[in-house]
Amino acid sequence: MKLFLLAAAAVAIASPTAAQGSLPDVPILAGASPAPDCGNLYGLAGKAFCVSAPLAGIGSLADAYVADLEARGWIAAGGDDNRVVFVRRRDSGGCDGLQMQAFYDTSRPAGPEATGYLGFGVIPGDVCAAGQPGAAAAPQQ
Repeated sequence: MKLFLLAAAAVAIASPTAAQGSLPDVPILAGASPAPDCGNLYGLAGKAFCVSAPLAGIGSLADAYVADLEARGWIAAGGDDNRVVFVRRRDSGGCDGLQMQAFYDTSRPAGPEATGYLGFGVIPGDVCAAGQPGAAAAPQQ
């Protein structure tokens, strides 16, 4: 997993709309340390649930979180080098959304012992509903 901050993803987690939802119920897995301040980076404190680990291990930690979330019913629906978007069907219909973002403090050297972070944020609304931002429009006849 490459570790470049994707500003758009960080903004999505940190947006006021996302902050209206609750923080995700994500466990602290082996190898992760709680990081409630999210490293004081990108305005994520209080808007995302964050854990930290040495940068050299953040990729394998992200893989462990993907496996844990999938075991709890989340489906990895998209993403890129350092972001994964998950969806999970609601019993009442529709879908919940969650994203996991890997990041680090780019103002400091990015050596293997530097601190890396995984931030988890709830995507507000029903991510499966038509008309959601980013949803494809139905073709017109």
